[in-house]
Amino acid sequence: MNYSEAVDYTIYGIEPGAGITELAHNTLDTYDNLDGWTLEESSTGGMMTELRDAIDNEEPIFITGWSPHYKFVEFDLKYLEDPEGGMGETEDVHTIARLGLEEDKPEAYQMLDAFSWDLEDMEQVMYEGEDSSYPEAAEAWVDNNRDKVDEWVDGIEPVDGEPFELVSMSWESEVASAEVTRTVLEELGYDVTVTDVDPAVVFQAIANGEADATVAPWLPVTQGHHYDEHEGNFEDLGPNSTDTRNGIVVPEYMDIESIEELEPAE
Repeated sequence: MNYSEAVDYTIYGIEPGAGITELAHNTLDTYDNLDGWTLEESSTGGMMTELRDAIDNEEPIFITGWSPHYKFVEFDLKYLEDPEGGMGETEDVHTIARLGLEEDKPEAYQMLDAFSWDLEDMEQVMYEGEDSSYPEAAEAWVDNNRDKVDEWVDGIEPVDGEPFELVSMSWESEVASAEVTRTVLEELGYDVTVTDVDPAVVFQAIANGEADATVAPWLPVTQGHHYDEHEGNFEDLGPNSTDTRNGIVVPEYMDIESIEELEPAE
C-alpha cells in the first residue's frame, strides 16, 4: 500500500499552539519528502476519534503522538524513526521543591526525592483514570504497586495532618503523577492540596514559596525557559520519570518504520 496516498498526505494533530503541533509543523518543513503534506489540527479528543476509527477498520493513519499517554495502553502503536529530529529529543520529568522544604517538611522531602516511576506506570494510571477518575486510578495503582511505593517511603516516620501544597498542570500525565504523589503523601499523614495551574505559575509558585513542590516540569526543553527564569530560587530533585517524547505515531500493523519512507504529495 502507498500509505502516503492512502491518507491523502495528512497527519492528524491536536490543538493549534500546542508544543507538539509546532514540532509537527517543523517536521513538515524539515523533510523534503513531506512536501505537500498537511497537518490536520483539531484537539486531543478529535485526534483520538480519528485514531480509533482507523484502527477499528485497520486503515492507515499518521498522528502526532507523545509519551506518556494512555493511547499506548489502549492500542498497539509505534513511533516512526525521525532521523532529522524534527519532533525534538526525549525529555525527563523533574521533581522541583521550594527552598527550605527539606528543613521544614523533611518527611515529604525524603519521599519526593525518592519518587520515580516508569512511563508505563503513568500510562496505566492515565488509562484507568479515563474510565473512572484519576484519584481512584492513582489509589488503585498505589495499592497494586506496594513494593515500589515502599521504596519511596522507606524509613519515613508519619506526620499528623501537616498541610502540603502540590502544584501541577492539567496534562493527563501530570494529573496522574500528582494524584499518585498525593496518595502517598496522604498515607504518610499529610493534608495535601493539589492545584493545577499554567506551567509558568508552577515555577512562580515554587520560587515564591507559595507551594511546596511539583512533580510536573518537562525538561530541558518544554518548560526550560521557566526553569531558567527562576533558577536558584528552587531545588531540583532530579527526574522522576525519563524518556518522554513526541513523534509521528502509527498503528503497529502498518509496514513502515521511518518518516523518510513517506512520499511527497504530487
